[in-house]
Amino acid sequence: MSELLLYRIGELSKLAGVSPRTIDFYTSMGLIEPERRSAKNYRLYSDETLSRLKRIVQMKQDKYSLDEIKTSLSGWGKVSSHEEVSEQLIELEIHLEQLQREVKAIEPVISQLKPGQAKQVFKRLIPQTAACVETLMLLLNKGGIM
Repeated sequence: MSELLLYRIGELSKLAGVSPRTIDFYTSMGLIEPERRSAKNYRLYSDETLSRLKRIVQMKQDKYSLDEIKTSLSGWGKVSSHEEVSEQLIELEIHLEQLQREVKAIEPVISQLKPGQAKQVFKRLIPQTAACVETLMLLLNKGGIM
């Protein structure tokens, strides 16, 4: 078994592209947590924390509030042994939430369309959307998740 790679705050901040103060703040909020402390009492963070921190940064860029981020991340907990699948599902969840925001943003425009215009828009949109949702449901059901 390989040794767990751990980062001090300065190293983690460089890898994630955020300031050490941001890491302190996210730690105090409970968004991230150190893996353990060193003999000199330094907080040490894991690769899992680095991945989580990168997700937080991405969600902040996508205009999520810290409360929304905390709620989203709390549902996932620690990354399982199927880290790659978990990462992809998390990214998918983030992307779907962003799409929901975009749909809400264009809802007023869609409601102003004439019936013929709306029908043309939905005629192009719905088959792709339905296929995407159907594929996702098949994958989730196949995995026994739902």
